[in-house]
Amino acid sequence: MLKIRHFAPDDIPQLVSLFQDMQRHYGMPVPVADDIRASLDALPAGAGILLAETDAIVGFVAFSSLYPGPGLKPGLFMKELFVLERARGQGVGKALVRALARLAIERGFARIDWTADRRNERLVCFYTELGALAQEEKVFFRLTADALVEVAGATDAAKRPGPN
Repeated sequence: MLKIRHFAPDDIPQLVSLFQDMQRHYGMPVPVADDIRASLDALPAGAGILLAETDAIVGFVAFSSLYPGPGLKPGLFMKELFVLERARGQGVGKALVRALARLAIERGFARIDWTADRRNERLVCFYTELGALAQEEKVFFRLTADALVEVAGATDAAKRPGPN
């Protein structure tokens, strides 16, 4: 059973390993565990992490609050979405984005923005299928209005966000 929840300090050991897996996946240098622990201990204000968990943490979405957005409402910026290879294709990424969309709506935010590597066709297709719109000047996705509500699974019209 997949569970999405907020990051807690007790999650740091598993999250350190997951962050190292992410760095390897992207072909980036892998920081030592102590450096990752220190950065997780000192998350800046407005930064958040949602975790996807089965018997262990299998993915995460890291995000930050932004202001101003459309109509001078705040928004979220999704910095990272990562799922372990063994859990890909099982709806984990979609569940994390849905949970982030619900969080945006709960906080009264107007949209979620993020970037993606335009050369990664599978990734671009994943985001497009969620209802996100690619921005022409760069691969930059946005969930707003009905798409944001649909991904969040909200049905109450009063919970619909303001203008995009």
